[in-house]
Amino acid sequence: MSDIVYVGWDVGGWNCDKNSTSRDALVMLDSQGYILGFPWRGNLAHLINESDNQQAFLSGVFDLCELDYLQQQIVLAIDTPLAFSNSFRNLLNGVVSNTHVASHQNPYLFRYCERLLADRGFKPLSAVKDMIGAQATKGMHLLAKFIPEKMSTGVWRHQNITAIEAYPSPCKQSRHITDLQNRAQWPLAKKNASKPTMVNGKALHQDHLDAHICALIGWTFQQLPELLWHPEQDAPEAEGWIFVPNDCFVNKELN
Repeated sequence: MSDIVYVGWDVGGWNCDKNSTSRDALVMLDSQGYILGFPWRGNLAHLINESDNQQAFLSGVFDLCELDYLQQQIVLAIDTPLAFSNSFRNLLNGVVSNTHVASHQNPYLFRYCERLLADRGFKPLSAVKDMIGAQATKGMHLLAKFIPEKMSTGVWRHQNITAIEAYPSPCKQSRHITDLQNRAQWPLAKKNASKPTMVNGKALHQDHLDAHICALIGWTFQQLPELLWHPEQDAPEAEGWIFVPNDCFVNKELN
């Protein structure tokens, strides 16, 4: 098995057992970008809560994908906001910011990187305004519990895990990600046109596909980092960063 395993996590809410349309999903890739084990979908909160340490968590994640954890290094790409804006956190302490701006530039609602993405034609959901607060706190909780060390803006690393934030939606505009998707080998998949519809006897869900894109972002982060949009000089370290391919901006006119 690969010495480095790339894990994409599409995050569901804390109680997503009760939500048939949006749950946690995991996809794992090897060093060549091919799928390992079987993609999984369910509620990861149980494993997060029951694991006392990173080793137990990783063993459980690999078990969910029907693999054995053999102490590999993990690059974990997570599809949810992993921080709140500085302005929002300052507001909690009574310090106000300028809000005489367009909605998608409101500093309480959107982080610096999210406002930059909005300027480039993409509008991420807000962990404050939109219905993803549960997902955001779930991702932040996992970082605090198992990957607490911030290595640089938007990059967390502790023991065997390096974690970053991914954003699947702009990747629809990326030829790089599309090429990687097209050569993906879904295990035991029935093909319908160019897209797999079944894996291990179960129907693929959009959550699986988003987790796969996250894993591909993680793979690119390690293998071809020059292809990703990295933190700009003014990016506040405390707000994290969203890693997306540079060519999603170039090719935005494709769809």
